[in-house]
Amino acid sequence: MKDYKRTLVTAALPYANGPVHIGHLAGVYVPADIYVRYLRMRGRDVLFVCGSDEHGVPITIKARQQGCSPQDIVDKYDKIISDSFKGFGINFDVYGRTSSKIHEETASEFFKKLYDSGKFITKTTEQYYDPEAKTFLADRYIVGTCPKCGNPDAYGDQCEKCGSTLSPEELINPKSKLSGAEPIKKETTHWYLPLQDYEQWLREWILDGHKEWRSNVYGQVKSWLDGGLQPRAVTRDLDWGVPVPVEGAEGKVLYVWFDAPIGYISNTKQLLPNDWEKWWKSEDTKLVHFIGKDNIVFHCIVFPSMLKAYGDGYILPDNVPSNEFLNLEGDKISTSRGWAVWAHEYLEDFPGKQDVLRYVLTANAPETKDNDFSWKDFQVRNNSELVAIFGNFVNRAVVLTHKYFEGKVPAAGKLEAIDREALDEIPALRASLEKNLENYRFREALKDAMSMARVGNKYISDTEPWKVAKTDMARTGTILNVCLQICADLAIAFEPFTPFAAEKLRKMIDSPLEWDLLGREEILPAGHQIGAAELLFEKIEDDAIQAQLDRLARIREEREAAAKAAAAAEAAAHVEPQKAEVTFDQFEAMDIRTATVLEAERVPKTDKLLKLTIDTGIDKRVIVSGIAEYYTPEQMVGKQICILANLAPRVIRGIESKGMILMARQGDGKMRIVSPEEALVNGATIG
Repeated sequence: MKDYKRTLVTAALPYANGPVHIGHLAGVYVPADIYVRYLRMRGRDVLFVCGSDEHGVPITIKARQQGCSPQDIVDKYDKIISDSFKGFGINFDVYGRTSSKIHEETASEFFKKLYDSGKFITKTTEQYYDPEAKTFLADRYIVGTCPKCGNPDAYGDQCEKCGSTLSPEELINPKSKLSGAEPIKKETTHWYLPLQDYEQWLREWILDGHKEWRSNVYGQVKSWLDGGLQPRAVTRDLDWGVPVPVEGAEGKVLYVWFDAPIGYISNTKQLLPNDWEKWWKSEDTKLVHFIGKDNIVFHCIVFPSMLKAYGDGYILPDNVPSNEFLNLEGDKISTSRGWAVWAHEYLEDFPGKQDVLRYVLTANAPETKDNDFSWKDFQVRNNSELVAIFGNFVNRAVVLTHKYFEGKVPAAGKLEAIDREALDEIPALRASLEKNLENYRFREALKDAMSMARVGNKYISDTEPWKVAKTDMARTGTILNVCLQICADLAIAFEPFTPFAAEKLRKMIDSPLEWDLLGREEILPAGHQIGAAELLFEKIEDDAIQAQLDRLARIREEREAAAKAAAAAEAAAHVEPQKAEVTFDQFEAMDIRTATVLEAERVPKTDKLLKLTIDTGIDKRVIVSGIAEYYTPEQMVGKQICILANLAPRVIRGIESKGMILMARQGDGKMRIVSPEEALVNGATIG
């Protein structure tokens, strides 16, 4: 393994059309922060780069929906997102924006060099165009009926109801989201990066050279390469983004997936205008991309191909740790459906408990497969692990030291086997912890750190210093010395995972933050003064968890109600096909007349039938009709109706029914009586 002088860590640029949620935190940002904190504790030279991705169609759609500019949207969410990161202790060296001037300059220069050196090809294709809005339509600007599930609000690239990937050509009755007009096909010319030209190089670099990458990353890249790469567009017809910097490209911008990864470079330039190249063009720099699995293709195929095409010494990623997806309470996280736990709302609902979520998301990280977040598991892990093991051990050790030794670290006497056994476990766990962190196995690394806390908690329970103090204060001092050394170990080991609690613990016992001290037997010397005990973690009560479950239940109920309403509306809109033709003579044979209901009553032992006594103008007769679920007897009395008077009589439930009421029935089964617009004499003929 190469010994690098520095490490450049990038975290996927969050899209600035909404807040970040726990899926984002678990998939990208908490793992990246753990890794960076660890490297810094080891004394490595690290640069941590991120920023908002602020171009693309979804942002322009949201701006139109909210009646504001795209800049207003990205300004709003850039602040919400960056504040959320700070709230969770995720502190980037630079957090830039792709709407910045330096990014536009960097991305434009990047495109221009590839353009001038002939790295692009041009293709003229027919794309959808809105003749009323006079603009080309991105796939998300086209809506229609999904051919797979019948959802009338499917997008041109995806149906969010059934999850199917679509193309605008597949939609039934496509319409423009801008004007409602039916889109037409119109020719447009764009520039493409011919990815197929880099296919063999990518195979050698990744498939032969990086077999150590996570299986989900390696497997997805292999699948794309085995399927054969195709040219990929790098420009789009849009009015929001980095303008294409060549003549004849008016109304075109850089495609967001060409534009966005260049943000890593422009953000580095923003921070280090005179020193950025050593981070991007030196073989002594290790580049690591932290991403979600939906970004694998862009960071492992598209962006590296862009850098390869550009040349000029740009380095390629040494690793691309990518997590799978995190679900919420057994259901896929969906921002459009509101099925998420938003980072900024969590900080409001659980003040001071940033570490709890960091801990749970890491302990349950979807590193090798999709995983699930549940509020009950969140509560159990906090109460049974952070509080009952880690926090409980530290609290007992500090409280007893103040009780018996005035808050001064007691001297260690002769160590017994139980003492040696506990202390000897820490270096072994440190070795495992380091190996797991170096290899991006953060879930396993957290288990190592928690195992140290378990060692301490078991040791203090087994040695019972509160009982020993009754007869042997020297032995009590030795036990508490061992406990306090383990506390100092925990303050170091938990720094990457729960930085707020680790800092609180270090201040409490006044211990150093030096990785090389982890596992040493005397981090805290005898006589060292420690501070008063403070709780590192607090129990989370049932009512706090129930409030979150209730919120999700309301979202689910609203979603189900909306789905039922949509289904009902779709059914109501369904029109039965026309029946077989009849002749005029056949129609003339039907005697349709007006009549008035004189009496109405339910037919006993039935739910649907009413017995109606009516005045037809010819006679008074009885009709039995299945309308009881739509009308009460009281509603029917006095109502003028239309009847088929010459229908052959029929006995229903022992009652002779002479005629049939004219009713209108829609697709969802709803029925209404057909009545004349104004009162007519009974017996008036209809035809």
